[in-house]
Order: sequence, then structure tokens, then C-alpha cells
Amino acid sequence: MTLQVNTNMGQYPIIIERGALARADELLALAGRRVCVVTDTGVPAQYAEAVAAGCDDPVLFRFPQGEANKTFDTLQELLRLLLHHGFDRSDAIVAVGGGVVTDLAGFAAATYMRGIDFYNVPTTLLAMVDASVGGKTAVDFEGYKNMIGAFWQPRAVLIDPETLGTLPPRRLSDGLAEVIKMSLTCDSLLFDILETQDLLPSEGQALSETIDDVIARALRIKIDVVENDEREGGLRRVLNFGHTLGHALESCAGLGGLYHGECVALGMIPMCTEEVRARLVPLLARCGLPTAVPLPPREQILTALTHDKKSAGDKIHTVVVPRVGEFCMQQATPAVLADALFAAFAGKEL
Repeated sequence: MTLQVNTNMGQYPIIIERGALARADELLALAGRRVCVVTDTGVPAQYAEAVAAGCDDPVLFRFPQGEANKTFDTLQELLRLLLHHGFDRSDAIVAVGGGVVTDLAGFAAATYMRGIDFYNVPTTLLAMVDASVGGKTAVDFEGYKNMIGAFWQPRAVLIDPETLGTLPPRRLSDGLAEVIKMSLTCDSLLFDILETQDLLPSEGQALSETIDDVIARALRIKIDVVENDEREGGLRRVLNFGHTLGHALESCAGLGGLYHGECVALGMIPMCTEEVRARLVPLLARCGLPTAVPLPPREQILTALTHDKKSAGDKIHTVVVPRVGEFCMQQATPAVLADALFAAFAGKEL
């Protein structure tokens, strides 16, 4: 199936098709131009190689996996490679991997020669339903996530759900956190599906084809939001549900072992009513996500919250879910948000 995204910066398709990776050159119009395929060491090499094999003049850039490498240093290496190989505005970058790859490659495309074509081939569930769409690109700076970046929409997104078959269960759970986030705020039926369907395969089992429909349903939510608020002036903040406290936890020393989606899962819990929390916590556990965390010192949480990009003066734009499938936006001080976090998790262990 193909979904369409229409933004002021351009229109582009999201192609969801099993086996599509083998036809990336055809589906993404990569022939006849120089293409830099960007990936990291955590992505199975055959995925980037499959994309490169269909290009006439491919250049491969592979950097060490992990959020710790989404930095200016890595960006500079990539930009240097593009310059060395004579890339110009007629050429393109293709990101093959998860959210870290998408963010870094997209930011390079946005800034090299003031912008070259960018194509997205997400290979993790988290990247498929979140980072692949919307045009947010960035690198981390001074220990804070996505502090330096730009909006740069891809020319097309290619999603091959078969790539999820190589993900370990914890990485699948990581992506399900973003799907849960979107269902909680915008789609109660999707939340019902998540409560009743087994999306995490047992050992030796193939991934359920239900995941294809779940991906598409989550993407329709994000597409609708992005089309109505491309540059995060209002409505798009709904996509940050769980992220304000989640990013704060991610930034704190001692919690580096948690994945992004796991932190988002934890960040959602304090921002729900008790009624919603009674359904959310069992679903998170069912999806292999944490429901409690040993908290870092309050000062660390407050410092992280004061660097939140959604702040307005001394308050932060936040999203609260009063009922499954509904949301409201509020402003709160870092102290109030820290209180909510500690009220939800104080004394609890992972």
C-alpha cells in the first residue's frame, strides 16, 4: 500500500510493501545519480547493500551504532565524504536504518549545499512509525537530544516490514511504545487492537502480518498531524506525548541502558489519568516495555527539563491524556512535571 504526505515543503509517498527493499532503486528513482547510502553498524549489512546494488554510483557511509554517535563529529565525517566524492544538488542521500540513522542522514541532506534529495528506508519499527515521517532531522549536542537540527522532508519513504524479522524482541517493543503513544492520543480502536493482538512473536515464529496494518494506522495519524502542523506550531505537539519526561530520563546519567521507546513509555505514565493508566500499564508490560524506573536525583531531572525544546518562558508545552483516544495540551513548569514523575515512580524498581 502507498500513503501520501502533503506538506508545504513538498509531497511524497510512503510505500509499505513486503519485499520492497529489493526494488528500492525502482521505487525511489535512484538510477542515474550519485547516491550516498547511510547506515550504522547495528543494521544488517545486507539492507544497505541491497539499496546500493540498485544504484549506478553508490557511496556507502556506515558509522558506529548508538545515540552517542549522532553528533557533529559523525555529521562532519559524512559531509566530508559527500564533498570528497563530488556530490552536488542533483544527487541524493538514502538513510537505511533506525531513528539515529534517519536523523543524522536527514540533517546532512538538509545542510549539504543548502539541501539535496533525501530518501528514507527505515528498518526498525520505531523509525517506521516515527522518525521516518515529518521531516525532523537533528544531531545531539552537549548531551541533549536533537538540540541542533532542521526540518527537511524526504522525497519518499520505503517501508519493508520484512526487515523487522531481524529485530530482537526488545527493539520491537521499543517501536511499539510510539504506536501506543499515537493510539492513546488519537485512536482508541488502535489501542484496542494493541490490547488484543499478539504483535511480539514467540521464539521461532514469524512476525504477524497484523503489524503491517498497525504501521499504516499509526502512520495515518502522524501524516494527518504533520500535514496540519508541519513545523510544530501547535497540533504537532501531540506527537510529543510521553517525550517530555521520556527525554528527561534519557538525558540523565545512570539511565543510559534504556532505549528511546522505553523512556517514552515511562514518560507517558505520569501524563495520564488514573483511568487511562489502569489500561496503559498492563499494555506496556504486555508489549515488553518498562512500567517503573529507579529515579535519578531530582536536580538531574530539572536540569534536563529546563533544556526541553518545547519550553515557553518558564513553562513547557505538555500533552495529557484524560481518556484513551483523546488528548489535551497544557503548560507546566519543570517543577510540576518533576513532581508528577516522582509521584508516579518514587520507590518503584524496573
